Amino acid sequence: MANLKKHVPLIVRIIISALFLLSAVAKSFPIWAFEKQLVDLGIVDWCTAPYLSRLIIALEVAIAIGILQNHFIKSFVIPITILLLTAFCIHLGIQMVEHGAMNGNCGCFGQLIPMTPLEAAIKNIITIGLLIYLYRNVRDKEKGQNKVIVIFFIYFFSAFLMFFFFPFCPCAKENKLSIAPPITLVTDSANAVVDTLVNSIENADTEKKEFKIKDSTKPVAAILADPKKVQSKFSGYTDFNGKKVNLDEGKKIVCLFVPGCDHCREAAKEIVKISKSQNFPPVYILFMNEEVYKIPDFFTEVKRSFPYFVIDDIPTFFKLLGNNASTPGVVYMWNGNIIKAYEGIDAHTFNPIELSKIIASNVK
Repeated sequence: MANLKKHVPLIVRIIISALFLLSAVAKSFPIWAFEKQLVDLGIVDWCTAPYLSRLIIALEVAIAIGILQNHFIKSFVIPITILLLTAFCIHLGIQMVEHGAMNGNCGCFGQLIPMTPLEAAIKNIITIGLLIYLYRNVRDKEKGQNKVIVIFFIYFFSAFLMFFFFPFCPCAKENKLSIAPPITLVTDSANAVVDTLVNSIENADTEKKEFKIKDSTKPVAAILADPKKVQSKFSGYTDFNGKKVNLDEGKKIVCLFVPGCDHCREAAKEIVKISKSQNFPPVYILFMNEEVYKIPDFFTEVKRSFPYFVIDDIPTFFKLLGNNASTPGVVYMWNGNIIKAYEGIDAHTFNPIELSKIIASNVK
């Protein structure tokens, strides 16, 4: 028993080290998912997200290493780790109040082990308890033997590894990716127009009416005509499978998919079904540069191929998708005007029946 008690602090150290190392590895694959989470939280923009994401993961790696050594273990390493977990708990508490305790993935273990905010908070509280136990049962090195350089070396070496193994191209803020800036999804006013028209179709009311929309002075009847051609946020993409295409001319369906995304494949299957109707606009896919080798399998599964282009820069892809948006993205455009946009799998998820009715009604 005495021998077991003697080894408990070491066992606790190994457990804590493994937790932080697992968290770091999980956030790194894919690292763009962690970057997107930081952007969605409003902490950074896409230009600074690559830096902060790697520094945070490096900190977790450093803690995983630092907890196993004795330089300033009690006076610095353990307190800073408790402080970090406490900050995470406060953040999780805010998320639970705003979005619910069991909604979403906190991202603590990336996409590898999805955890709700409540589960993550419980995990952090248990880890803090283990750290408090460790604080009471370990000691720093003898006075004069603690080396600050060891702590700095552990972190800077961890950071070096992150930037070395996960390189990226810095973006120029002043350019703001002018070739393909972010799209703006349909506004509440535009959604109101669409909802009104869809309801009128369902009620078999074919008479044109001068509907007035809140916050909009434009009547619905006025936007039934062919809209004026404008330059869309997709205008920079003109090469699909080697063929030149003007996305701002006529009606187009632009999809933002990830080759390995199951929800994207389901959305593509729905598009294949509704595209069999007459006068359905041509479909073009913008794939994110993630698992591009799965593109042939993507088209095999949906049983039809569409012209596509792979966007190499992941931040650009998500800027096109929209703030806080996620895949699959489906956008219906007419002469460059965005008529209806869908994203994600929640409130704004792709609705093939609604889209069919909107296209049939010749909205805007």
